[in-house]
Order: sequence, then structure tokens, then C-alpha cells
Amino acid sequence: MSDARRQAPGDLLVHLRRARDHADRHYAEPLDLDTLAAVAGISKYHFQRMFTATYGLSPAAHLCRRRVERAQDLLRVTNLTVTEVCHAVGFSSLGSFSSRFRELVGETPSEFQRRWAATGAPRIPGCFVLMWGLAERKECATQEKPPAPEHS
Repeated sequence: MSDARRQAPGDLLVHLRRARDHADRHYAEPLDLDTLAAVAGISKYHFQRMFTATYGLSPAAHLCRRRVERAQDLLRVTNLTVTEVCHAVGFSSLGSFSSRFRELVGETPSEFQRRWAATGAPRIPGCFVLMWGLAERKECATQEKPPAPEHS
């Protein structure tokens, strides 16, 4: 039976989903096959084979697509530079980001951003996006109390 027709059995599917969900949530972090296989709790070779057979993409290709999807969101609605977006979504090389983006989307990140900027929609300042992400992590870590109400 070919890999294209195979799918993981139900008991293994739970483990594959766990790893896929982990990649979707932590796409901006450095993730490799060893890490994702460990999250799934199976050997990396079996994980690679079964993930590809089940989802039609290798784990690396799935992660790359997720990063490019998130990059599209950031390029559409923020004023971050292409380089800032590249690093924010987990790519370490601007060249690989641009070539993968073009391969998947059909245009360069700069062309994509220019096209969406031409619509005239208001753009979220990049500093706000970056600070919001950091503030969100800080609140979770410190469990800050809401400010006390002011008395007149």
C-alpha cells in the first residue's frame, strides 16, 4: 500500500495530533523532528512516516506552511518590516523565508505586503504587536492584579 493511501491507526492519530498541535502553537520557536517526535512519544522515523502519510505533508513542511500563514497575517495587518516578520514567525534566514513564502503564496513577502497596504486599511504599529506579545507572557507569569478603582 502506498504512503498516500495509508493513515495512522486511531491510537497513533492522537499522538500525531498532539505533535501537530504543538507545532501550530509553538511555530515561532525552533522545532525539529526530534522535538516533535518526542511530543508525540514515538520514534522520529516512525513519526516522520506516519505524519506524512496521515496529513500529506512532512512535519517540516507543515511547520513551514504554518509559519508562512502567520507571516501573511502579520504582513497584512501590521507595519512590521519583512525582516521583523521573518524572525517573528520562526525563520532564521530572510532568504529562506522569502523563497518559501514565494513558493507557497506566489509572490514575495514585500509584494504581498505592498498589495495589502494599497487597500488603505489601518495598520497596527509593529511596536504594539511586539509589546503586546511580551506583555501577554508577563501577565501569565506574574498573575498581575487589576488596578484598584480610583476614588473621587
